[in-house]
Amino acid sequence: MITRQANDLDFVDFDKGKAILIDKSLDKSSFHVVYKIRKATGVKKVGHAGTLDPRATGLLIVCTGKKTKDINNFQAQEKTYTGVITLGKKTLSMDTETEFIEEKGIAGINEDDIFRVRDFFLGEILQVPPMYSAVKFKGKSLYKYARKGLEVKREARTVTLSEFNLTKVDLPDVYFEIKCSKGTYIRVIADDFGERLGCGGYLSALRRTRIGQYNVDDAFTINEFVSILGRPDLAESQMENQPAASI
Repeated sequence: MITRQANDLDFVDFDKGKAILIDKSLDKSSFHVVYKIRKATGVKKVGHAGTLDPRATGLLIVCTGKKTKDINNFQAQEKTYTGVITLGKKTLSMDTETEFIEEKGIAGINEDDIFRVRDFFLGEILQVPPMYSAVKFKGKSLYKYARKGLEVKREARTVTLSEFNLTKVDLPDVYFEIKCSKGTYIRVIADDFGERLGCGGYLSALRRTRIGQYNVDDAFTINEFVSILGRPDLAESQMENQPAASI
């Protein structure tokens, strides 16, 4: 059983194994969440089922003890994201982690163009993992090479978008909801989206709302979790633990 409510934590044997839903804060790494839960529970064996970038918020499934054997099953499930693609600018990281490297006008681009480009991404597509990612090359994450200005050749992978809904167009911002397969990089979709429109684009906001049947609405914040376990010393500051802005 997955842990989603406060009373689920009563008399829990975290070493025996639990899966916990966490609503990750902005600018915190997935490893940071794992570290906090490891410290709060006192269990050494803790892992997460699918990385969320620091600039993304939302649902992270964290498994402890013997439950870590189920991580691959959670990772394989379909993910749902909401977010914003901002057109007219590009960044190396394809999101807000790095500075702008290119800027173009968006004059002449209209909603018809945007919906036409959206249709290209539905179904199976090929996607090259970004350099700013945790994908390993010779035992090191690609982002470590990227931060040194190095480029590594990456092979394209097949991913699937079962849904790509445009919920609002307020140029230069395009609001969306995407349901996709394991291994999909939403940042790459944002970058490719801008390229196909000829103006560039980057991911300016991202929130993971679902993994399979599990919903972020049922998740704990880190502060809620450590408070329930009697570890207020592990709480994040009020500013750090602010909920994400609505997308």
